[in-house]
Amino acid sequence: MPVRISLRLVAVVLALAAAGLAASVIQVGFADAAERAAWEEFLRTARITDSVQLGGPEATTSPWKLTLSKGDVTRFGLWKDIDIEQGGPDRWRFEVAAYRLDVLLGLGMVPPTVERAFQGRWGSLQLWMGETESLKARMARGVDIREDRREDWNRKSYLERAFDSLIANDDRNVGNVLIGTDESMILIDHSRTFRTEEPFAKMLVYGASGLRRAADGTPYPFLKLPRAFVEKLRALEAKSVREAVKGRLTGREIQVLLARRDLVLKEIDSLIRERGEAEVLY
Repeated sequence: MPVRISLRLVAVVLALAAAGLAASVIQVGFADAAERAAWEEFLRTARITDSVQLGGPEATTSPWKLTLSKGDVTRFGLWKDIDIEQGGPDRWRFEVAAYRLDVLLGLGMVPPTVERAFQGRWGSLQLWMGETESLKARMARGVDIREDRREDWNRKSYLERAFDSLIANDDRNVGNVLIGTDESMILIDHSRTFRTEEPFAKMLVYGASGLRRAADGTPYPFLKLPRAFVEKLRALEAKSVREAVKGRLTGREIQVLLARRDLVLKEIDSLIRERGEAEVLY
């Protein structure tokens, strides 16, 4: 079954759930604004019927896996309340801010995420992505992206790099990139983002002069990007970011975010001059 579902199906499922008639397992879709809003409401209001704290090397923030039920709809959610300084800030509010910025930019790559209290504490609650596999697990199985979908996957990778550069996410790894059954790319784990210290205030994580490099020193560029995404980047301003994140970022964090936005746009404009707009934007 595909990871994404249509807006019409989401509306039908939630309506049937309210009437007690829906199936107990449904797939997620969050590319459409109305779909996202429906899942946000579910995350905020569904009953918590079970909880398990996760541990081990793949769960460094010790999050909780919550079982959520509303009507006959049951889904899992990932809740975390981390708020520490450990080689840089690691904060649950960044999870919500990253999702809100994803919505503002129209990406549809970060799962619906809201604030919610659990065990008397506030934290972030993100929709658990079923029917997915981490890029790490895919690589361990020796399975590569299908040849007929490679160009599309590369485009998603460029978009991920641009987004991670914008939010100063130097914690991206093959364990927190998920792949849907339709080869969709889903990005999770954003508590170590929105950095304001050096070098993140003046350099990007990816790009021609990025902080991250391949073993041979080759940079990780973002060579092709959606025109609509770039236009939304150009339109970003402090007011629109503040309205989107609703208090989840400080004034300093927004200021540095916009400085990185300028660096991302500078790199995109340089690519356009070198290669031509048609080769960079689509």
